[in-house]
Amino acid sequence: MNDYRKLIYSVLLLLTLGSASIFADTTDSTVILEHNGKRYMVDTAAMTVQEIGPAKGEEASALFQKNCAECHGADGKGVASVHTPDFTNPALQRSLRTEDILNAIRNGKDGGRMPAWSGKLTDAQIDTLSTYIRSFSKTGRAGGIGSSSRPAQEANRTSNIYEPGDDVLFSLPTGRAVDEHGLYVNFMHRFPYDAAFTGPSRGGELFGLDSFALPSFGLRYGVTDKLSISILRSPSLIGRPIQLMAAYNILDEHHEAPLNIAVRVSIEGQNNFRKNYTQNIEGVFSRSVTSKAQFYVVPTFSFDARPLVQASGFLSSDIPDLPGVNTFSIGVGAAYDIRPTVALIGEVIPTLLNASELGIHRPAYSFGIQKKIFRHAFTFGLTTSPGVTVSERAATRAEFLGEPSADTPWGLFFGFDLMRQIH
Repeated sequence: MNDYRKLIYSVLLLLTLGSASIFADTTDSTVILEHNGKRYMVDTAAMTVQEIGPAKGEEASALFQKNCAECHGADGKGVASVHTPDFTNPALQRSLRTEDILNAIRNGKDGGRMPAWSGKLTDAQIDTLSTYIRSFSKTGRAGGIGSSSRPAQEANRTSNIYEPGDDVLFSLPTGRAVDEHGLYVNFMHRFPYDAAFTGPSRGGELFGLDSFALPSFGLRYGVTDKLSISILRSPSLIGRPIQLMAAYNILDEHHEAPLNIAVRVSIEGQNNFRKNYTQNIEGVFSRSVTSKAQFYVVPTFSFDARPLVQASGFLSSDIPDLPGVNTFSIGVGAAYDIRPTVALIGEVIPTLLNASELGIHRPAYSFGIQKKIFRHAFTFGLTTSPGVTVSERAATRAEFLGEPSADTPWGLFFGFDLMRQIH
């Protein structure tokens, strides 16, 4: 009699919902049905229908493979032809909030390029997928340490890749890749007029932080996950340059390359891009030394670089017209994580060609500490270079102030960088 009643109610529900799948009953008075990705428990004794989550034995991986793998790849690394992100990239995972993942699954994104799954999957299934996507970051594959879907050496390879927190160490580029359509803000402050530890009233002037600053502001946009464009402007007292740049990431350790390689080309124009133009070509080479450290080498050609001298005032006519000089420098730097979100950074930028023509007596160098956490990075350090554009970063405080000894260790001054990803 009970079986007969179950059949009657199941048929009535099927007529209401359309075609559905019937699963084994869980008690003498219930039957489970599935329709359009949703599961229902029908209690024929109580005459109720209740939506339920996925079956206890349903694998999250099966759910991902069935609904997501076509566009996101079976391994979660994305599909290049449809420009889907690499879920195994820890930097991407850090930039995503769980709410972002859930919202994208429920409502879709990119104008419908990713479909909305609300109404096709249950809330429980969407939660399961969100957790599964998060699990890719643990070892570079889904399922965590115990998963057998990939060789253990793949997990070790991914876990040994360093994640730089900012686009620069202090002024030297890291070659960090961007998110497709990601928007980044860079704010840089330098305090070159007073040395941090020499001269009178260092404590009273906050070790130079209470003096006049040179602030620079920039924006960077990810056209794709490999190609980015950026704009940076520095203040009037340093020539009022505007720098336009394009960068392309050629190799990436996350994609099994032996090192990271990026190429950057830029042009700077002083007086708000009206005169004294300088062209730059850079190669950014980096390699991880475990997941806690990374080394950087940045050879740079600058054509028609100008000496870094102070403008005599804030008018356009106060910015000097000086002859350009072709230069070549090789920046070397390193970052080391002393804690998961705290790194020590250091860099030195010797100019190997025509340094004396620019008034550079000693290589510019910087070191400091960096805090990096969810789309933000703050770097505070000591440096001898007031410049932050490509052609100006190798210049020193001695050149800027016209004091030959101002770029010695006693001439170090404070500065800071702030980066935020706003999209």
